[in-house]
Amino acid sequence: MSAAAIVAPGATLGVLGGGQLGRMFVHAAERLGYRTIVLDPDAASPAGLVAHEHLRADYLDAAALDRLAERAAAVTTEFENVPAAALAALARRVAVAPGAAAVAVCQDRAEEKAAFVRSGVACAPHALIASRADVERVDATLLPGILKTARLGYDGKGQRTVNDRAGLAAAFAALGQVPCVLERRLALAGEISVVVARNARGEVVHLPVHDNVHAGGILAVTRVPARGHIGAATQIEAIALAERLARALDYVGVLCVEFFVVEGGALVANEMAPRPHNSGHHSIDSCDVSQFELQVRTLAGAPLVAPRQHSAAVMLNLLGDLWKDGVAPDWSRVLALPGAHLHLYGKDDARPGRKMGHLTITAANAADAEATAAEAARLLGLSPLSTATR
Repeated sequence: MSAAAIVAPGATLGVLGGGQLGRMFVHAAERLGYRTIVLDPDAASPAGLVAHEHLRADYLDAAALDRLAERAAAVTTEFENVPAAALAALARRVAVAPGAAAVAVCQDRAEEKAAFVRSGVACAPHALIASRADVERVDATLLPGILKTARLGYDGKGQRTVNDRAGLAAAFAALGQVPCVLERRLALAGEISVVVARNARGEVVHLPVHDNVHAGGILAVTRVPARGHIGAATQIEAIALAERLARALDYVGVLCVEFFVVEGGALVANEMAPRPHNSGHHSIDSCDVSQFELQVRTLAGAPLVAPRQHSAAVMLNLLGDLWKDGVAPDWSRVLALPGAHLHLYGKDDARPGRKMGHLTITAANAADAEATAAEAARLLGLSPLSTATR
C-alpha cells in the first residue's frame, strides 16, 4: 500500500483468521462502514459468523486466497500463526498489513529474540536449544529457566519450567525435541504490555500501558492505568521501546509488545504479537479509539489519532472453566454492576482454558474500577484479584 493510498469506507476489508480478535476487528470495520470478508476453515468461527462473507478454507488454499484477493481492498491477520506464505501470496495482489516478514519474526521466538537484540531492546538472557548436544553445553547461568518451543507456543502452551540440566533434558524431550528457546528465570516485579499502531506513513500512536497479571500462563487481569508500582518513567520507556521495535520491523498495523518489569525496575522484552492483544480489549470501553479501530485505520491507510483514555478500567478474562457442565454463569448479577461491559465471543464449546469472552469494568477512577472488578470476580467464582499469579 502506498503511503498516500486510503481505502475508503464502503470497500471490503479482509482478515485471515476467524477467532475472537477477528470478530472484534469485523465489528470495528463494519461500524466505520466497511464490508468484511473472513478466511477461516471453521464453519463456526466467531469472526465468520458476523462478517459479510466467510471463506471456509485452509489458509493456504489457492482458490480461497484468490477469492480473498479479488474481494478485498486490503487484508490483515488476527493471529500470529497464520502461514506467512499466505500473507506473502496475498501481498502480490492486494495490500497486506502487517507484512509477511514482520509476522514471520513474531512466529519464531528465536527470530523474535534476535529482533530485540538488533533493535537494542533488552530481553532475558537466553540460548537456542535444537539438539541434545545443546542441552549438554548450555550455560549454567541460564538455569533455573523456562524452556519454550520456538514456534506455536501461546497462553502457557509449549513451555516448561526447568531447574537444572536434568530437568532441561527431560523438558526438551517432553516438548518433542523441537527447536526451543531457554530463558533464564527472572525475579519479576510485574508484567506490562504496550499496544502501538503504525501506518504506512510511519506515524505511530499507542494505547495506555497495561498492567497484566497471568494465571496458569493465561492473561487473567489487565488494569489501566497501571498500578502504582509501575512508575511513569517505566511506562514512558516501555512506549519508546515498543515504538522502536515497530520502526525497526517497518511494521504497519497494530503491534503489542509484552515486557517483564524485573525487580529493581528494569524492562525486559518478553514477546511481540503482530495483532491486537488480549490486554488491549479494555480499549473498546475505556478509550475513544479502540485497538481494533486502530487496526482498521492502519489497514485502510486512514489517519491515525492518539487514543484518549476516558475511564479507568479493569479487564477480566472469561475462560471456559466458568461454564459448569456446559451451563453459562448467571450474567444478570454481573451486568447489574456499575460500569460492567460484557463481551462474549460466540463460541459454543466451553472448554477449560478456552477464552470465551472478557468483562471490562470502567469507572471514574482506578480504585472504583478495582473494587467493582473484585465484586465481579467474586460473583463469577474467579480467584480474588489480589491472588492471581503468573
